[in-house]
Parts: sequence; structure tokens; C-alpha cells
Amino acid sequence: MPKVGQCRSQTRDDGRMPKAKQLTAWIENRPGMLGEVGSALGAKKVNIVAFMATVDDGHGTVRMVVDKPAVARKVCAAHGWETTEEEVLEVVLGDTPGSLGRIAHKLREASVNIQYAYAGSAGSARRVNAYFGVSDLKLALRAIR
Repeated sequence: MPKVGQCRSQTRDDGRMPKAKQLTAWIENRPGMLGEVGSALGAKKVNIVAFMATVDDGHGTVRMVVDKPAVARKVCAAHGWETTEEEVLEVVLGDTPGSLGRIAHKLREASVNIQYAYAGSAGSARRVNAYFGVSDLKLALRAIR
């Protein structure tokens, strides 16, 4: 199990770097759309690991990390939702005071700007996976090691 506040790759057996593929879908801003996205993905057995949903200039944006990105892209395309895929920083945070601050401080010290952040399940009640959209992913990866 990864140490709290450290990158998941430091203890992963699969050799993955502490980053995740994020799927961003642009959807209509109307009641029920987030439920429609969730139901459509669920119908194809796609698990949403983490997400954030916002509205900007009257359009809905859903950023999410899913267990089956290729299937999720197909689902979105079938519904007419435009998507992009980006890599985001993935860090395990413990349920302790200051855990977010420690990671954010490391990124600041490396002059990496956090553009957005959200959290999802880490499989434990005492931890969360935090996902950060950052100005420079390579620099962020070095900063948090």
C-alpha cells in the first residue's frame, strides 16, 4: 500500500507512474445530464473512479478518471458528447490534517501551478486519491518523489 502523501508508483507493482488518464466530456447544461452520463457509463460497466463536474459559459464539463477509458470514449461518442483525454497527477492522500498542504507545497516549491483538483476513492476510508491538473506534469512528477 502506498505511503500517504506519496505517489502511488513508489509502491506499485505495475510500474505505472503516478499519473492517470482523465477523460473530459463536454455536455449540455441542463437538469439530469450528470445522471445521464453516469447511467450511460454504468450501463457499459465503466466504473467512475473520480470525477468533478462544473459549468462554464453555460456548458457542462465533466472531468473523470474511469477504469475503462476506451469504452468510456465510445459511450460518450455514441451520445454526442465531445471528449478529450489528458494525463493528470495522481497522489494518495491520507485522512490527516495537512496532507493536501504538503503535496501542494511541494508543487509550489517546484513552480508547478495547480489548475484544478478533485478526489476519488483509494479503496480505504482513511485515504483518497487526489487528481491534479497541473501546469507541468513532468516537473510535478519529479517534485513529489
